Order: sequence, then structure tokens, then C-alpha cells
Amino acid sequence: MWYYHSMILNYAYRIYPDARQKKLLLEWLEICRKSYNYALKELKDYIGSRKCAVDRCSLVSEYIIPADYPFPGYHQQQNNLPSAKKIYPELKSVPSQVLQTNIRRLHEAWDFFIKRGFGFPRYKKYGQMKSLLFPQFKENPWTGSLRAPSVGQVKLPKLGLIQINLHRPIPEGFVIKQVRILKKAKGWYAVIAIESNIDIPDPMPHGHCIGLDVGLLSYCATSDGFVEPGRKFFKTLYSRLKVLQHRLSKKQKRSKNYEKARKKVEAMHNHIAFVRKNYQFHLAHKLCDMADTIFLEDIDFRIMAKGFLGKHTIDASFGQFRQILNYVGQRRNVYVAEVDHRGTSQTCPNCRIEVRKKLEDRVHSCPECLYEVDRDIASAQELCNRGIEMLSTQGLWGKEIGCQVGLSGAFCLDKWRGAAKSLA
Repeated sequence: MWYYHSMILNYAYRIYPDARQKKLLLEWLEICRKSYNYALKELKDYIGSRKCAVDRCSLVSEYIIPADYPFPGYHQQQNNLPSAKKIYPELKSVPSQVLQTNIRRLHEAWDFFIKRGFGFPRYKKYGQMKSLLFPQFKENPWTGSLRAPSVGQVKLPKLGLIQINLHRPIPEGFVIKQVRILKKAKGWYAVIAIESNIDIPDPMPHGHCIGLDVGLLSYCATSDGFVEPGRKFFKTLYSRLKVLQHRLSKKQKRSKNYEKARKKVEAMHNHIAFVRKNYQFHLAHKLCDMADTIFLEDIDFRIMAKGFLGKHTIDASFGQFRQILNYVGQRRNVYVAEVDHRGTSQTCPNCRIEVRKKLEDRVHSCPECLYEVDRDIASAQELCNRGIEMLSTQGLWGKEIGCQVGLSGAFCLDKWRGAAKSLA
């Protein structure tokens, strides 16, 4: 079955606001931070007034809120904004829709907390509010020349025209839906959400299939034998970061020199994150050039990050790479799916028997079918096998019957992977 949806893409551009616009943006960020904390305080007071039984008092002081007082949900707090502007006139300087989306951000965090059971929203300290969202526009906010698309301006409410480096043009058939302004150590950025006016089908399994195994020794390996060497983004630039952090530790807190040193540390962290994400996007496009269907392992990398290689696992950022690969695959009509990861490194992809290996064993050698290959490639081939099983229409995979591709015992890997031709 084909599922259609309108494609939404996020394009990030560098913007260059002038001194007046920078001052306004910083003031708006601080006002949004205070309104966020005020709304969170209302939420916590309501919860605190109802967390103890009716026949006893709490050990800490709580506000007495009437029993018929409604829960301070998103719509109620949003409707209270006009009356709040009379009490706090500085709220009038911020566009109304920016304040509304700021309240919505709080309740999205609250709904996420209710859903998973942990992660209660926290108060934001000074400087922790980093973004503003402009949710809609009456007309196209970008103004520029078609001959020179990289030279242009973006028009935002109460800010006017801001210089923008439109390094890639917006594709035809897409309209700008919303703009988010981000404050980073390296400057200001605009994340423009664009949406197509046509329905695009979701990618379906087709063409050449590959399995993809990720790891620390080699960043990723495919079932076709391609191996991407391991990358250590944080460790490579750690020597410079260590020097900057050491200088920061010698500065007096809340002084001007301390703030300068802190910004240098923040800029280095931004640089590491930019290098990592740029590498992952290039790798995702390279993998989409290799195949039309990609199978990944459904491992929870948060558990993997708690081991003795946790620092290197977090540096590799496999979870972010999986999200990027799904995003790139959707844009390029490449089907990306997750399959069961359990036992992929302990299974022979050729004859499917269990071959136990330790972590230091880097070569897969099957004693039954004598199939030898690199351990990571063997895991990727097993992921490809399981992906084909998951998508096969026979409905008889895993059973030793005559109509299966192969019975138990040794058989050629090409025969097993030949079942992928039925998906083309």
C-alpha cells in the first residue's frame, strides 16, 4: 500500500542581523525565557497543590488553589497572554505568535513527560533560551534576485529585513511555512521549513538491498563489502578544546574575560557538532547511491553508551546518523527500515548457524560452510537477510520446508540474497 504525504524539509541558512536586530532578538529570547518559566511555575504550583491527600498537609508550603480551578493547559495559558501584557508591558515587544509557540514548547515537553513517565520540564537559566519560532506568514518572507539566489533577505515581523546567505535555492513547488531563528556560538541561523504542494508517496522496498552495520572500529559496513573507516570527531579536536577549557577554569566567574573564554569553548563544541553532522550527511548520501533499500539494526544506542566505550559511542552519534539516513532516504526515494539486531554478529549469513565470537574476534569463520569474511560485513549481510525475510511475501521464512530458498546446512549466499529480486 502506498502512503502519500506532503514533504516537509528544513533548510538551515546563516543570517546576519544588524546591531538593532541583534539587540531585539536577545531581548526577545530573555522575555521568552521568563514567560516559559512563569508558565512552568503555574504548572508546578497546580501539581503541588494536589499532590497530598485531603486530610493532611504537605511537608513543604504549597499554594492553596481551589478544587474547581482548571488545569493550566496550553489553551488556558495562551488565552491569558493578552491580560498578562497589561501587567508586563515588555511582552508587547515580542510578536504574539512567538509567545504562543513558546508556551506550546512547554506543553509539548509536558506531554512528552506524561507519555514516557520521566523528564519533568525544567526552568531555563539565563542564556539557555536559544531559539524563536515564527510559525506562519501571509506572504513569502524571502526577497531576493533569481539571478543571484544566494543574495537575499528574509522579512520577519517587528524585525524587518535580515541579510541571509541562501547558499542553496528553495526548490520549485515548495512554499515557506515557518522560520526558526537560532542563536549559536558561531552566529545566528535561520531554519526555514518548506513544504511541497503535491503529495509524495513514501519510499517502498525496491531495487538493490543492502544491510548496514555500525560500529566503533569501522564506522559502518555494508553487506556488499563497503567499509567506512571509524571517525573520532571529539577525540580529534579534544586537544584544542582541552586548552580552551583550561583557560576558562582560570578566569573569574561572571567577569568579562570569563564570558569571552566561555564563548570560545562553546564555539569549539559547535564546530565539533557541525563537523560530525556534515560527515554524516555526506555518508548518508553515499549509502543512498549504493542501494535502493537499506536495512539497519534497531539497537538502542543509549544502552550502548552506558558501557565502557560510552564516550566513543556518544562521539560517534549513531542515533543521529540513523535519523539523518532516514531523512535522506525519504528525500531520495530510498527505503530505510530497521530489523532485529539480536545475534547478528553471532550468526553465519551464509548457512545461518550460530558461530560464537568474542569482541576481539574481527573475522567471521564458519566451521560448517567454511564462509570467511570480516565480522562487520558478516553482520551487515545477516541484517540484509533478516530485512528480506521481513519484507518477503512468502510468509514461510524461518521454517525448514521445501519451498524455502535453502534448507538447514550450507548453501550459497547468492541464492539466499537472490530472493531480493522479487522485491524489485
